[in-house]
Amino acid sequence: MTWEEVRGLARALPGVEDGTSYGTPALKVGGRLLVRLREDGATVVLQDIGFDEREALIESRPDVFHFTDHYRDYPCVLARLTAAGPDALRGLIERSWRARAPKRVVAAWERDRP
Repeated sequence: MTWEEVRGLARALPGVEDGTSYGTPALKVGGRLLVRLREDGATVVLQDIGFDEREALIESRPDVFHFTDHYRDYPCVLARLTAAGPDALRGLIERSWRARAPKRVVAAWERDRP
C-alpha cells in the first residue's frame, strides 16, 4: 500500500481530514488523530489498538505489524505499508474513527450505510 491508499480508506469515513502529526502527514477526525505516516515514509501508526490485540496482530502478521520501544507503552501498532493490504488496515482505521468521531456522525453513517 501507499500513504495515498491509506488516505483513501480513511477519507471514505465522514469527517476525516488531512492534517499533520509530529511533522508528518496524518488523518484526523474532529482534530483527533486516527493514523499518521512515520518519518520513514513506509510505516503508519494506527491508534486505539489494545496491548493484547497488538500482540495478536504482530503474532499473526509479523510481516505487516510491529512496534518499537518508543510505542511500547502506547495503545497503538505500526504497520509496514509495503506488506499491508487494505483488508489489514481498513477495520483498524474504522474502529479508531468510531472511537474518535462525534457520536452523531457515527450514528448517521451507520444509519445511511447499505
